[in-house]
Parts: sequence; C-alpha cells; structure tokens
Amino acid sequence: MTRFNLRMPEDLYARAKTAADADDRSLNSWLVSLVRQAVDSGETPDRPGGDPASPAPLRGSGHSSRS
Repeated sequence: MTRFNLRMPEDLYARAKTAADADDRSLNSWLVSLVRQAVDSGETPDRPGGDPASPAPLRGSGHSSRS
C-alpha cells in the first residue's frame, strides 16, 4: 500500500471527517472509496463525462509554492 500526505483546508477536513463518521468509516477509508469511485466511473467533478481531453479548470489564486 502506498502512503502520501494530503493537505486540505481545515473546514474541508472537518466536513470530510463528519461525512466519514456518518458513513461509519475512517476518514482514510472514506477517501479511498471516493477515489476508487471516481477512477472506476471515469468521471471527476471537474471533467463531466470523464473527458480526459478537456483540462480541469484552475482553482485558487493561481499561485503555487512550486517553482
């Protein structure tokens, strides 16, 4: 199993944790199920219909800490 860190805003973390608790799952298990569902369906919220040719819209300020 691969591990990675996921950074998210505190308010989103709290809402995700609440949703996972309501589904009687750990936050990790809940997130894995959502990623699996997105991958299996070929759809993502940014790409209706799962069209890989259309780029996802940019979000946030457009500034990145990466150079």
